[in-house]
Amino acid sequence: MTNLNNTTQVKIKKIRVGRGIGSGKGKTSGRGVKGQKSRSGVAIKSFEGGQMPLYRRLPKRGFNPIKKNKIAKINLKVIQSFINEKKLSSESLIGLEVLKKAKIIKKKFEKFKLLGEGELKSKFSIEADYASKSAVEKLQKIGGKVTIKKIK
Repeated sequence: MTNLNNTTQVKIKKIRVGRGIGSGKGKTSGRGVKGQKSRSGVAIKSFEGGQMPLYRRLPKRGFNPIKKNKIAKINLKVIQSFINEKKLSSESLIGLEVLKKAKIIKKKFEKFKLLGEGELKSKFSIEADYASKSAVEKLQKIGGKVTIKKIK
């Protein structure tokens, strides 16, 4: 009586390369004659047989962070020059949307920071995401007002 639970396994012999011409894998061991691929320890890295390699299919990232904060930086002297040119009104509240409409800030910017370079001649109120201490001091000294938005 034979046991049917045991399955028969076929053991395939490992091909021993370089063991004479009678084996079919003798002399050059199936590597052809001469050239880079016939040498030992050589692999053509990232070569995919003519297919566009993975590193060329993927987009380049480099030093450009994907999630970059788009913050515009504006000095007080720039705002003062636009008020002098009558492109901005010193009576109304100056904010990001107003600066975008006046084409002082490009549309891609989501926030802006007020910097304190330059002298002020007219007082105005401004709403910014960030502001430097010197900018706040200069505006308050002349009688203006800086409102800093609460960032979530």
